[in-house]
Amino acid sequence: MKKIFVSILLALVPLFAVKAQDLNSIPDSILGDYHVVRSGEDSKVRFTKADDGTYTARVFWVKNDKDKNGKKRLDEKNPDKSLRNVPCDEILLVWNLKYNPEKKCWDGGKVYDPTRGMKANVTCVFDNEGNLKLKGSLLGISETVTWTKIK
Repeated sequence: MKKIFVSILLALVPLFAVKAQDLNSIPDSILGDYHVVRSGEDSKVRFTKADDGTYTARVFWVKNDKDKNGKKRLDEKNPDKSLRNVPCDEILLVWNLKYNPEKKCWDGGKVYDPTRGMKANVTCVFDNEGNLKLKGSLLGISETVTWTKIK
C-alpha cells in the first residue's frame, strides 16, 4: 500500500512543476485576483484585460484603509498630483502590460509602488508555485515582489 501511495505521489510531482510553464504559456492566465503583502501593507489586487489587449492591475481591497482620523487613506505619494486623491483601494498599480510569447512573460508595462510613490518598468512571470513575480526596474536597479493568486 505504501509503495502505491509513493508511486502516485511521484507521478503527480511533474504535474505541479509544469504548472508555472503552463501559466506562462497562456496570455490570459495573469487575469484574476492576487493577495499582496508589501512594506507593511496587506491588499488585494485584480488583473484585468483592456480593450487594446494590454493588462492592468488595480487595488480593490486594503486591510488598513483608514487613516488615524478614520478617513479613507489616499494615494498621497503619487508623483502625478492629479492622482493624489485616489482612494487607497482604487490605485492603479500596473498598466500597459503586454504578453510576450517569445519570452513567455508579460512585459512592456509600468508598475507603481504607492508606498514610495515610484513608477518603474515591469516584467511579470509565474514561478513554480504559481505565484506571480513582478520585477520592477528603474535606472538599472531592479526589485522583485511576489503576488499570490487567490482567484
